[in-house]
Amino acid sequence: MGKSIRNISIFIFISLSCGWLGVLIDKLINVGPNEEAPGIMIWLVLPLIAALLLRAFAGDGWKDLGIKPNFKGNIKWYFIALIIYPLVTAIILLLGKIFGWISFSNFRIDIYLAGFAGTLLFNFIKNIFEESVWRGYLAAKLLKTKIKDIWVYLIVGGVWGLWHLPYYLFFLPQADMHQVLPVGRFVFAMIAVTGMICWSIMFVELYRITKSIWPVVLLHMMEDSLINHLIIDGHITIASGKEIWISPISGIITTSLYITIGLLLRHCRIKKEMVLGAPRHYI
Repeated sequence: MGKSIRNISIFIFISLSCGWLGVLIDKLINVGPNEEAPGIMIWLVLPLIAALLLRAFAGDGWKDLGIKPNFKGNIKWYFIALIIYPLVTAIILLLGKIFGWISFSNFRIDIYLAGFAGTLLFNFIKNIFEESVWRGYLAAKLLKTKIKDIWVYLIVGGVWGLWHLPYYLFFLPQADMHQVLPVGRFVFAMIAVTGMICWSIMFVELYRITKSIWPVVLLHMMEDSLINHLIIDGHITIASGKEIWISPISGIITTSLYITIGLLLRHCRIKKEMVLGAPRHYI
């Protein structure tokens, strides 16, 4: 147990420090606005390197990475992973239309679908690396400590969210940020971190119920390709002041639906564990 806590602590420290290291390096070398910045690459790759080194040299091993797809008995969870974000987004867009909070005047299905399809492969590959870190390493190691589920969600979601903090405060273009929510950088970052903590229930539970990172990779791929493209590329317009409620990325109604789905997945996972005689984890 002591080794696990030590390695988890090392990983969390590196993950929460690497973005600020990247920001510092960019400032020291005075990166121009149109130049390739090494800082964001440092931010992206150091958590993965840390996880790999801890597995290879610090006794963590590779058995709980979840690299096997485990298709047997889990095909429905792969399907669910693919439809969660489309389903919730469709509900949000329908509510936005009914209440007059979302305008579709700029929406063209052919352009949207082309952009969506064009980003799927990139986001699939990107999220293999990201999910092997947040769920395949951090969640897997926390689960071995037998802590309560709520702490797994809070720690995994919190570290995942706070890892993004330098990105939101320094790396993300302000214009892209305002496409999502018209607020300052710090407020945007706090809302985004809170959202990722809420999303982590779904991500962790899909990993747990399948014991594989691949459904979570698909879930994350759909989120990146479906929603970000919809908002950042201006396919819809949300009425001023209603973003906090109905934004497909971070609205209160949206986030509540994702929490509900996450808790339903938890219920299904516990039922499955009870049938198999496995120990359950309590909230």
